Amino acid sequence: MSFGRSVFALLLLVLLSACQDGGVTEKPTPVELTPEAAGHYCQMIILEHVGPKAQVHLAGFAAPLWFSQVRDGIAYLKSPEQSAKIVALYVNDMGVAPSWEKPGQNNWIDANEAYFVVGSDATGGMGAPEIVPFSQVEKAQEFADERGGEVLRLSDISQEAVLSPVSFQSHAAGE
Repeated sequence: MSFGRSVFALLLLVLLSACQDGGVTEKPTPVELTPEAAGHYCQMIILEHVGPKAQVHLAGFAAPLWFSQVRDGIAYLKSPEQSAKIVALYVNDMGVAPSWEKPGQNNWIDANEAYFVVGSDATGGMGAPEIVPFSQVEKAQEFADERGGEVLRLSDISQEAVLSPVSFQSHAAGE
């Protein structure tokens, strides 16, 4: 009888450990932006571009994918061709950024908790219209009042807002 209980306990333990390993991925913390970080789409040095940035963390990969613009990071997330499991998307909090030219290296916020200004006159580091993230709705609304656009949550940003063709600006980004 005790042998049967031992086998049952062992089987139960194996089953429980298999269930725990069944695809549950812990959310990684944001990574500090370094001079070595290169944009996923452009392969250019991220720190050479103005405006807010994004980092996407994929299941099974230690390093994030970097994006020169928040718009590009959200486009990656919302792209119908994107098939990798995204476990986190972090964006610069422009409410605490030193400036548009230096959006910060450690002021990351979870994109699911951010407020985004969509449709403003701001252009990002690659010259395309930018979607500007904030941790506080008041700062996002202040930016929208000054620069145009509307304040949205990540889930409310349409695919069209990030996947539609854009006209690139020839003047300095962010102006």
